[in-house]
Amino acid sequence: MFPKMLKWAGIAILGLISLLLIVFGVFYYVYSTHVNKSYAVEVRSIPVPGDSATIAAGAHLYAIKGCGDCHGADLGGKVFLDDPAVGFFAGANLTGGQGGRPTGYTDTDWLRAMRHGLRTDNKTLLLMPSYEYAKLSDHDIAALVAFCKAQPAVDRTLPPMKTGPVGKVLAVLGKVPLFPAEKIDHGYQQPDKMPVTVTKEYGEYLSVSCTGCHNPRFTGGESPIPGGKRVSNITAAGNLGKWTAGEFITALRTGKTPEGLQLKNKDMPWSMTAQYTDEELQALFLYLKSL
Repeated sequence: MFPKMLKWAGIAILGLISLLLIVFGVFYYVYSTHVNKSYAVEVRSIPVPGDSATIAAGAHLYAIKGCGDCHGADLGGKVFLDDPAVGFFAGANLTGGQGGRPTGYTDTDWLRAMRHGLRTDNKTLLLMPSYEYAKLSDHDIAALVAFCKAQPAVDRTLPPMKTGPVGKVLAVLGKVPLFPAEKIDHGYQQPDKMPVTVTKEYGEYLSVSCTGCHNPRFTGGESPIPGGKRVSNITAAGNLGKWTAGEFITALRTGKTPEGLQLKNKDMPWSMTAQYTDEELQALFLYLKSL
């Protein structure tokens, strides 16, 4: 009797293992189709001035868009996730140093990456939040490119990114925004310049940076980061609806909410939003409060 039970248990275990291998094989195949898809896009050329005012505007955008969280303060790139199950992910070295942008990397290549989420071979980048840059005005995206190009070379070669088994499954299920090119309207016509005014319209323009965590409806929910803390609703239906503009600005500059909470920067990057100007924060508040 006991040997027969062992036999059936062994068969059941082998069957389960076989099933898991088949399921993972399907996920791996689907993952590969996403990664290897080639996009036929037309990268619209725009002038990229190199004057000091443009570079300064780009430096501000680099700060408030949180680019340094992945690419480093020196733009030399850095590792931001190293988990065998999820994967190894590092922001690229954006400078002209060893391990950085290759010789001949053009303004069109910069725009392809930022506005379309694509590598030079027209295949999707991984984890680059290009959907947050795709609608930036020509003026702003040019300033950001100009700033990146103007930075001194940093010699830093990082290992290639690698997605682990859990990361592949999460990406295919849409739980991790690993394929930015799929989230972008590649035919979108960006405005030439967005007026910097304390209006809901300008706040909406700025709010794109909030969608990565708070979702496009700003209602929060499940964190896009595996294991991350649940994300708050930042419409008028959430706590923000009870805040004044002053309280909102204080929260985004210090992490301290009117309810007495001290937000952790890893959950809400207030050290980044602290670098917004008063006009930017007031406009963002007007838009979010109107939802």
